[in-house]
Amino acid sequence: MNQDEKYMKEAIRQAKKAYALKEVPIGCVIVYQDKIIARGYNRRTIDKNTLAHAELIAIRKASRKMDDWRLEDCTMYVTLEPCQMCSGAIVQSRMKKVVVGCMNPKAGCAGSIFNLLQVPQFNHQVELEIGVLEEECSQLMKSFFRELREEKARKKAEENSVE
Repeated sequence: MNQDEKYMKEAIRQAKKAYALKEVPIGCVIVYQDKIIARGYNRRTIDKNTLAHAELIAIRKASRKMDDWRLEDCTMYVTLEPCQMCSGAIVQSRMKKVVVGCMNPKAGCAGSIFNLLQVPQFNHQVELEIGVLEEECSQLMKSFFRELREEKARKKAEENSVE
């Protein structure tokens, strides 16, 4: 297992925490000098907060740990390609690199819909690596949404049988 896989495994552990809470299973870790300094997982539903994305939670923790808003020598490992909000925050934090598990063709802004991390007109661009443990990250998302659809179908069937 190489370095990127090692840290992506920890991001996957964070995603599984979200999954257990019935949140979309997205996990993230931020690494500085070969040490994890922050972890985050999706908490939008539990916190009832649009901003409670794994990446933003981890950025906030890393900034506290570094005692600075600049995370210039840090690398983020995230199980799903960041959205536009998170990609913007990553650029603003001056993150050095982002390593992505699987891409998000419906909302991803690190290459799928748009690549906010590497807009040449911005004063900072972020190194990007995609596809680390892609299958494992992708399967986590697919399982989550399959179970969600099955639960909705079960509830609908129960409602119909009561009528």
